[in-house]
Amino acid sequence: MKQTSTRHPKTHRPNTLRLTLTTAILAALSPMVVAADAAPAAAAADPQAASPDQGKNAANAAAKDTQSLEGIVVTGTATAGGVKKLDASFIITSANAEQIKQANPKSTADLLKISPGIWPESSGGQTGANIEIAGFPGGGDAPFFTMMVQGTPLYGMSSLSFMDSSSLVRLDDTVDRVEIIQTGPGVLYGAGQMGATANFILKQGTSEPSGSIAVTYGDEGMYRVDGFFGGKLAEGWYGSIGGFWRQSDGVRSPQFKADDGYQLTGTLTHDLDNGSVMLWARTLQDKNQFMVPTPLIEDAHGNFSKYPGFDALTDTYGSRAIQNVQLINPAGGYESANLANGRGANMNFFGGNFDTEWNGWQISDKFVWSGGNLNTNALFSGPNPKPLGDFVYGCNWSGAAASGFCDSTGSITDGNTFNLPLSTNVNTSGFPLSQSIITQGWWFIQKDLRNLNNDFRVSKEIFDGNTLTAGVYLAHYTDDDNWSLGNPMLMTNTPNAQPIPLSYQQGGNTYYLTNPQGIYYNSGPGYSYNIVEHGTGNNKAFYLADSWRLWDRWLLDVGSRVENISVNQRTCNQKNVNLDGNQYTLYDNAAQICDGTYTTLHYDKTHPSFTAGLNYEIADNMSAYLRVSSGGHFNDFDNGIRGSNGDFSPMQKIRNFEYGFKYQSDWAYLDIVGYHRQFTGLTYGATDNNNVPLDCSGTPTATSGKAQCTAIFGADTKGVNFHGVFTPFENFKVDTLVAYQDGHYSHQNGYATLTDINNKPFQVSFNGQPLQRQPKLRYFITPSYKFVINDDFNIMPFVTYTHVGQRYQDQTGQQPLGKYDTWDFGIVANYGKNWQFRLQGTNLTNEIGLTEGNARVAGVANGPGGILLARSIEGREINLQAKYQF
Repeated sequence: MKQTSTRHPKTHRPNTLRLTLTTAILAALSPMVVAADAAPAAAAADPQAASPDQGKNAANAAAKDTQSLEGIVVTGTATAGGVKKLDASFIITSANAEQIKQANPKSTADLLKISPGIWPESSGGQTGANIEIAGFPGGGDAPFFTMMVQGTPLYGMSSLSFMDSSSLVRLDDTVDRVEIIQTGPGVLYGAGQMGATANFILKQGTSEPSGSIAVTYGDEGMYRVDGFFGGKLAEGWYGSIGGFWRQSDGVRSPQFKADDGYQLTGTLTHDLDNGSVMLWARTLQDKNQFMVPTPLIEDAHGNFSKYPGFDALTDTYGSRAIQNVQLINPAGGYESANLANGRGANMNFFGGNFDTEWNGWQISDKFVWSGGNLNTNALFSGPNPKPLGDFVYGCNWSGAAASGFCDSTGSITDGNTFNLPLSTNVNTSGFPLSQSIITQGWWFIQKDLRNLNNDFRVSKEIFDGNTLTAGVYLAHYTDDDNWSLGNPMLMTNTPNAQPIPLSYQQGGNTYYLTNPQGIYYNSGPGYSYNIVEHGTGNNKAFYLADSWRLWDRWLLDVGSRVENISVNQRTCNQKNVNLDGNQYTLYDNAAQICDGTYTTLHYDKTHPSFTAGLNYEIADNMSAYLRVSSGGHFNDFDNGIRGSNGDFSPMQKIRNFEYGFKYQSDWAYLDIVGYHRQFTGLTYGATDNNNVPLDCSGTPTATSGKAQCTAIFGADTKGVNFHGVFTPFENFKVDTLVAYQDGHYSHQNGYATLTDINNKPFQVSFNGQPLQRQPKLRYFITPSYKFVINDDFNIMPFVTYTHVGQRYQDQTGQQPLGKYDTWDFGIVANYGKNWQFRLQGTNLTNEIGLTEGNARVAGVANGPGGILLARSIEGREINLQAKYQF
């Protein structure tokens, strides 16, 4: 069995890495260039490929004009040349490099907030975000979101357990702009994502050398250097290189570096007589703390406040004392894990775009290879905190009744206890029984990813005003995983927690309830899940799209895609063993490891997608459109395939109906969309309200003798997205976003059985409950004013007010997360042609804003005293940057 190393490779010396990137790009480029140069000349322009040619520069300028209906967008379009926003009959948001900075994103995922209808829960840190799309019931990871660079998805599946595609990208000065689309033509091209897709388009070299170097300091102890340089290498050849290096103690300091790493990106572009070819390469080496929910107090009115001694905005359980641990290796024995390695990335990418025209045919090809490790070293929440005495002795302890964890009969109300007799004299390592403690899962996931995909398409105008496009998308990818999950660690319920080892003496022998680091694996309350798995996937898709300008102002586009996925997955079977052979080390006497056998599954599915849009250009400055689309979401290695025993979960499907209006004048830019989304494919084990299992006819299984039904339900959502930019007078601008949705679960027959905070089953119907963790109303407003002091000096201050409405933790709708409001700000000063200074800050008022509750329990999640485990946004953070541009 191949084991993935937990060590992050040493930082490459910049000169060595630059040479490696350049050599790889040149080697891969040369055969493509020879073939392309031999083709007949024709006029073609790709706004994604910068060049000194005047026409291409104009196309690039149009693409960067992100708040103009004359601006060009290339994502979700059939041809490389893209379409004007005025003609785009789908939801699309775009932002250039300056607008990205002004959005004050805390992470790559957090930038998605600029697209109304997308709700990124970025409170977990730089990586591992949950990304919610209006009308798409998610609740974890990001299955309905795909990240692309240069129009190419970075992995063959949109999401896996412990991998959302936003974790594969970091924001830096190599990004020229981003385009974000929702539903619509996204079901046709590339990965065929039926939810949302973000496409990051890179800066490239131009005929005039340009670049920048920036130094940033953040008040959380963050130091960062950004750089970019691009220019002409030879006639028709252009190159660029750039990236960042950053270290940070974190707003929530874990006593080691919360963020530590770099990203380096290089591009090479060659202009052809009839098109262009562009290659890019990137290495990402980053380590990022993953934030676990912390304790808060919820009152009877659903308001949240800080837990005594624990700041929900700035504190974390992470500490040096729990940083380095020994965990069960699923292959047998133990392995080392380091919390400082966090939920980071050790990934490399190599991709390219080739666009040309030959004899009236437009030809486009995009590819990317990616490979590396995306490991997770992190804490994950468990039961609510309680006194140590309650945890060790249960209701046998004299203080248990006062703690609220014992009922009137003296029985424990939850299962989070060893429940030992009081006569057992447990050594608590000097901690009193009154000490507030918590058990956190110390999880270690080693994930080795490999991917190669290619999107090839040809387009031809078959008659005046009608262009037909045909394409093929192919993807081959693998995933090798080693999981050590569970591993409950007993620790103090304090910032920068301390582990609590437990042992006791009996019959002249010492029995160890936990190891010296407070971990008890699966010998007590809690669980472990340890596996080794390997997955291989292949996707094949064919799509056909037609764009027809019916009359002067009417544009119809219709497209269909048929995709097949074929997956082979092998997961080890498990057994419980006494891992160290010592009967007195109770913590590993029933350790779960692989037993040497495997369960192999083959998943094969084919599904069509469809979209059609009709756009009417009312005037040169306004348009309206209608669109319908349908798409499907395949199962992935970790969700719907592994553990299914061949009874695979059904595909999740969407039907989307939307209508939009765009308008622009000297004083306003408006983009308004209404939609109706019907989702199906969610599953649950059917029971009645007495927890009696039912078959698919609604008959108790004990009566029918049939298996319990895996029933299907869905969701129905209507909503409105609004984006407006108002410029009532020169230099003053107000940027406004409003997202409203009314989404509910539907079509559930019977009841589902879930487990509550006290580890007790309960029955619930999801019908009519709001989609979990999605705000019904979210909006922000950003006014800014540019003060022009003189020709060489201007200052632009701006402030952003954001409102996030009520959300609920899970499908039951029983645990509210509340609503909150935040204030962010920025001041940008430009001096001369070269210098820029930027002061920006987030959450200035230190607002507690919950994005996630305790994902390990269902229903009401607060316990005695209103204590709740939940994850808030971070507290106030301010940074200052000085940049030199040339």
